[in-house]
Amino acid sequence: MPDSKSSGGGHQEDYPLSAVPEDDRRGAASLYVVLLGFTFFTATMWSGGEVGRAFRFFPDLLIIILAGNVLLGAYVAVLAHISARTGLNTVLLSRFAFGERGSGLVDLLLGLTQVGWYAWGTGTVATVLLRLIGLDEPWLLYLFMIVFGAGFCWTAYIGYRGLEILSIIAVPLMLVLIFWSMFRAWIDVDGLAGLTAIEPGASMSVSNAITIVFGTFASGGTQVTNWTRFARTSRTAVLAALSAFLLGNGLMVFVGALGALVYDRADLVEVLVAQGLLLPGVAMLFLNIWTTQDNTIYNFSVAGSNLLRTGHRRLVTLGGAALGTVLAVLGMYDFLVPFLLLLGVLIPPVGAVIVADAWINRRLQLP
Repeated sequence: MPDSKSSGGGHQEDYPLSAVPEDDRRGAASLYVVLLGFTFFTATMWSGGEVGRAFRFFPDLLIIILAGNVLLGAYVAVLAHISARTGLNTVLLSRFAFGERGSGLVDLLLGLTQVGWYAWGTGTVATVLLRLIGLDEPWLLYLFMIVFGAGFCWTAYIGYRGLEILSIIAVPLMLVLIFWSMFRAWIDVDGLAGLTAIEPGASMSVSNAITIVFGTFASGGTQVTNWTRFARTSRTAVLAALSAFLLGNGLMVFVGALGALVYDRADLVEVLVAQGLLLPGVAMLFLNIWTTQDNTIYNFSVAGSNLLRTGHRRLVTLGGAALGTVLAVLGMYDFLVPFLLLLGVLIPPVGAVIVADAWINRRLQLP
């Protein structure tokens, strides 16, 4: 079993194999912006659009969005509490819950899902950017994927501080664009009366809809500990997690649903372009993808470091980014919905076992 107090990677590598020491913990503001930057993601808006097309806006759609995000927020908040109390991330906690060999399977599952997200995000930004500038050249698409796949991992390579700096800049700008666009959409559809008059244009079961809302960030939520372990207090960790995964993720699902209902476009970037805001749309595209891509590949680097038992997290980051870029070139962009449904089924049991072991079995008394 790992010793939670031992050194593993150190400050420069963000402690991939050990607990974060008290003197390197962060304040509430830092944690809030990093987690909000993580959950402000194009795929979440896209899944919101898929769900939004299948249900009446009120009350059905709003109840589904609320239910999925309450479940996600509660699940993530418990993990955040455990990580803040212990200073450990999910993959280290899994060593206690699943054992040395069993935790390797957890590392693979969590790591590969994050590489899948990195591949999808890389493919998305390249595809959407080419569409915005009116080009349709396959070689240029692949070139963009390679460039963005290499570039988005830069802040993750730096570590928590890199994620924090980018999020401090990006999150306020994204919030302005989001609420500006929502206000325009509300006016264009004639408010609540117009939204409630829209009939569903697709069909989906309620259980599948909630699974998609939950599953969009099930893997990322399970690895929220990679950041909340840096929290100075458990209260800070829990409130930051709830703000990001209940409110932030919920906002993204709602924005996607609103865009699909009003403009038949789920992605806020395309909505901004439809509203005549091309430059803000391009800015939103890069900020939205980058603040999630760097967190995603950071997650992979932590899981990979545990799997390989190495403190060289930065090298693992580069390897994960390379793998994600290859998957993007191979077409990961086209497999989002089955990927989401798979995540919603496979990932939550992992977090549930970790919670039960750390909180109920060990009562947060880890060696």
